[in-house]
Amino acid sequence: MQAAVTVTPAQIPELLLGLATVRPVFLWGAPGIGKSSLVRKFAESLGLECVSLLGTQLAPEDLIGVPQIQGGRSVFCPPEAIARDEPYCLFLDELNAASPDVQKAFYSLILDRRIGSYELPAGSIVIGAGNRATDNALARPIASALVNRLTHVHLTASAQDWLVWAGENGIHPWVTDYLTDRPDHLWSQPPKTEEPFSTPRSWHMLSDALHSFGPGLDEQTLKVVAHGTLTPAHAVSFCGYAKIVRHSFGIEAIIKGDASWPTRLADRDLLYYLAEAFRGRLIKELPAQRDHVSPAVRQTAYRAKSLLVQLAEISVEVAQTVIADDADGLPVLPGWFLIEAARDMPRLVEARR
Repeated sequence: MQAAVTVTPAQIPELLLGLATVRPVFLWGAPGIGKSSLVRKFAESLGLECVSLLGTQLAPEDLIGVPQIQGGRSVFCPPEAIARDEPYCLFLDELNAASPDVQKAFYSLILDRRIGSYELPAGSIVIGAGNRATDNALARPIASALVNRLTHVHLTASAQDWLVWAGENGIHPWVTDYLTDRPDHLWSQPPKTEEPFSTPRSWHMLSDALHSFGPGLDEQTLKVVAHGTLTPAHAVSFCGYAKIVRHSFGIEAIIKGDASWPTRLADRDLLYYLAEAFRGRLIKELPAQRDHVSPAVRQTAYRAKSLLVQLAEISVEVAQTVIADDADGLPVLPGWFLIEAARDMPRLVEARR
């Protein structure tokens, strides 16, 4: 299912308060962005117990229950997890990953709030959640009959929301500081291959590992942990950031001329991070039009070209990342600067193409 309108985690509580209390809701979103925790927290805010059923681990009989003979007739008895006397939040996690038969078993429970002769207590709410087929996750098509029984809400990751949460939940300062500088690294599109990718959940996992190892964490172990939880490019960048934190070595010192680009092969992750920081600085400080170039900005551009030459002497590939286009193939740095870079560094610009 495609998202026409998306919401951030901060918008979910109020939205669910108006929707889930009157109709069942389905939360769509990529893996690891916090759908389950948001539902549990919402249920807690209402004073309701959250009962989670995992669609991938259910069979139809797990919902319908087993028959018993009462008065010469068979009566299906739903399981204890569902059949409760007090109102609660029924959370159908990975609902769209369930088999078609299980999805059908949910029809009456979702729309009519009953299964067999059992009816959910007044005040109960029903919320489903699942990943999209575009997330390369396990997801089956939902029949139109089930789609039409739910109000659909599409959740997107928000660095601003997550950082507020992180500050209240003891997330490691390296993680929060890094994502404050690089909020675009909070989430990345799930890859088509089997490899880690960045999500709010994976950053939380990395934070737990950093807390667990403590200040004695060595560089090699940090690389193992970062590459085991994050998108490869983000892992390289984070390891570079960690070196800066440990050694007080930053892009500011390089721009001022108080330090030079690291040249050791062992510091290649640091070099990538500094190049990304340098790119961010140029995007921020260089105006889009040459007409707005002040003498101070002209000096910045001159210094930037000099630093690019130095960086290319160490690694053309890393220097290329500074002037690279965005994901859509569009230039990020101003055209006038790229033209000057092409004149002064033709080899670098040719490599970019």
